[in-house]
Amino acid sequence: MRAETQSIVSSIEESLTLLRRRLDWETAATRLEEFDARAEDPTLWNDPANAQKVMRERQQLADAVERYRALESGLNDNVELIELGEMEDDADVVKEAEAALADVKARAAKAELEALLSGEMDGMDAFIEINSGAGGTESCDWAQMLSRMYTRWAEKRGFKVEVMEYSGGDEAGIKSVTYQVRGENAFGWMKTESGVHRLVRISPFDSQARRHTSFSSVQVTPVIDDTIEIDINPADIRIDTYRSSGAGGQHVNTTDSAVRITHAPSGIVVTSSEKSQHQNRDIAMKMLRSRLYDMEMQKRRDAADAQRTEQSEIGWGHQIRSYVLQPYQMIKDLRTGEETSDTQGVLDGDLDAFMGAALAAEVSGKSRADAEG
Repeated sequence: MRAETQSIVSSIEESLTLLRRRLDWETAATRLEEFDARAEDPTLWNDPANAQKVMRERQQLADAVERYRALESGLNDNVELIELGEMEDDADVVKEAEAALADVKARAAKAELEALLSGEMDGMDAFIEINSGAGGTESCDWAQMLSRMYTRWAEKRGFKVEVMEYSGGDEAGIKSVTYQVRGENAFGWMKTESGVHRLVRISPFDSQARRHTSFSSVQVTPVIDDTIEIDINPADIRIDTYRSSGAGGQHVNTTDSAVRITHAPSGIVVTSSEKSQHQNRDIAMKMLRSRLYDMEMQKRRDAADAQRTEQSEIGWGHQIRSYVLQPYQMIKDLRTGEETSDTQGVLDGDLDAFMGAALAAEVSGKSRADAEG
């Protein structure tokens, strides 16, 4: 076997070892049997919300087990084919099996990355809120560019994206927008994008073609289900209704259907304006529950960070990525060092490399914290 092929085999074996560890392979089959038994219990659906959670967890485990077995089979089968081809001096068989191994390596790397999504909320859908920073039209245009980038990324994954709230810029772009993104592990992937995003470019709105720096913030929270209790005192919230234009100002609601909910203790304000008043109220309450849950999780993360001896200079909730379009082209993640000169590809939604590096760094940080604890 050629040295290059042996390197590919070793890489696949390393990925399989990591997958076994993250799957807790020794108990995976037993856990799947337990899920199957619960799924066959007719009383499970007496609690629909819990039943959906159980079925989702069962499917995720079943998919992970099936994915592992397919990768292991692909490795073993093609190694055997290469050995057989070499014994019979059949170069075509060897070449075909080596190409198949390269494909197995790519799938194993992808599976390894997806295995990082093991957080409690990672499998949930996500709310993503984008707000333009100071800077008027320039920042509003940057917020719209980010909105397009995340929409393209989600569509490439087959996720469904729905506008929950939209506020257009005075001259161009958007002041703010909130989407709900539905898809497997939507929050797990998108949570890495929370923070401030910085753009440097020659402004298309500047007649003197000067370079401008713009900022927009991104906040990603999980769409939590009813099995997670979030205590909200009705006395702590104020609900306002108002008239709002639709996305892009193409139509104007004739009734005060948009809803704004203000949570006094936390200062959180959420809005929904794209549905009927009743639907907007329900959506806004979901957003508030999501934001309060995320706030509590952030407090816990901050407490854990405070116990670490090594801390990143830039936290997860601050500036995370720089996008330079002129005078040179470079996008760099300030948390992980991941960078690329393919700025247009990223702005067209090619974000997996950045998300993957951030996920790996987050998991690595948790591992260090566990070890120190």
